[in-house]
Amino acid sequence: MLTRVAIVAKNLAMIGLLMAVLPVNLALVVAAFGLRVVRQMGTADTPRPVSPQPKSILISGGKMSKALQLARLFHHAGHRVVLVESHAYWLTGNRFSSAVDKFYTLPKAGADDYESALLDLIQRERIDVYVPVCSPASSLYDSRAMPALAAHCEVMHVAPDKIMQLDDKYQFAMAAQAMGLAVPKSFLIVDPQQVIDFDFCNEARPYILKSIPYDSVRRLDMTQLPAKSPQATADFVRSLPISKSNPWILQEFIRGQEYCTHGTFRQGALRVHGCCASSAFQINYAHIDRPDIESWVKRFGAGLGLTGQASFDFIEAQDDGQVYAIECNPRTHSAITMFYDSAAVADAYLGQPLEHAPVRPSPSSRPTYWIYHEVWRLLTGLTSLAATRARLKTIAAGKDAVFDWHDPLPFFMLHHWHMPLLLLRDVREQRGWLKLDFNIGKLVQLGGD
Repeated sequence: MLTRVAIVAKNLAMIGLLMAVLPVNLALVVAAFGLRVVRQMGTADTPRPVSPQPKSILISGGKMSKALQLARLFHHAGHRVVLVESHAYWLTGNRFSSAVDKFYTLPKAGADDYESALLDLIQRERIDVYVPVCSPASSLYDSRAMPALAAHCEVMHVAPDKIMQLDDKYQFAMAAQAMGLAVPKSFLIVDPQQVIDFDFCNEARPYILKSIPYDSVRRLDMTQLPAKSPQATADFVRSLPISKSNPWILQEFIRGQEYCTHGTFRQGALRVHGCCASSAFQINYAHIDRPDIESWVKRFGAGLGLTGQASFDFIEAQDDGQVYAIECNPRTHSAITMFYDSAAVADAYLGQPLEHAPVRPSPSSRPTYWIYHEVWRLLTGLTSLAATRARLKTIAAGKDAVFDWHDPLPFFMLHHWHMPLLLLRDVREQRGWLKLDFNIGKLVQLGGD
């Protein structure tokens, strides 16, 4: 546990590092605006498309890169974009995007006045379509608000009767299994004794425990069971906050290549699909064509008649080559950043006819990353020449998910306004943090949102 002095020193040091590169990023912004002027003076500037049926689109989750990407896609398709975040993140750099026509803050999802404030905003701005870009904690509240919002706008979100089923790792596994789709063996755990008494001897694979309610820290814990001894297993299990009110899932651990997907559905039809290799701390996205995974997603979406956004995690087992779905997160995936040059995404969300469905990342799109994450990996990997070369290759071949020559301010404000202000807030609150996540625009903290 860091002392108060250590927390302050850590935050101020990080602010100093961010400010040290301010001149470089400021030069990028000036160059971008200069190029815009040149384009406007010449013939190279492409006018913003005008939609034959322009709509007002409300996008939540305004601090996150995926919300910014959707705002840009709807804006480029000729729609009006209103961006919204909770009061705590009024400082988001994405509010400065040229794709955002208006920005508002609302009470935190789950607050007593959240639904009424959201409804008031939708009525005031005459919103046609609400696209929630949810955190795990807020997706249920947006779903519960759908009946009240339905009379005023369309909501591109999973319905209340399905969202709890999908958010629950155990219920999701059972639903997929009932459709004949491959998932790992899964058991609902509400008492540590269930794991202690579990007969691991007859199992071909080890198991892991995962919290069913979202846990931003423990979700990365891949401790395999059984441990070296029954006592070690019992000690580990008893260290976890398992109870009837906080259930966990004991799930077969399958070794192999992991994949993650983003899917947008309308009445069971898959309209947008992206698939990429996955990792525990996912900050790199490059589309991979996997017909078997796409087929799994299509069958599941059709089976539930899904409307909204749903992300799936898969693993291709190294022992049998089978693809298994591990879990579903019924909300936008950061893999949507792969669609930065896909003109049909807005039409796919809005139910317009598509030449090809589902929309996938275009063949010309480059893999996306967040440059400061890449630089940190580069600096911490200097002991390995191969790792350094690989990181430099990733940076050269890819594209920063936030920076856009046509819209440079969100990139600048993220690193020199948004994150520094969060760090200064932590100097005051003395909570400490585990890492800076530039993708979702927050400090990852114990007990965080």
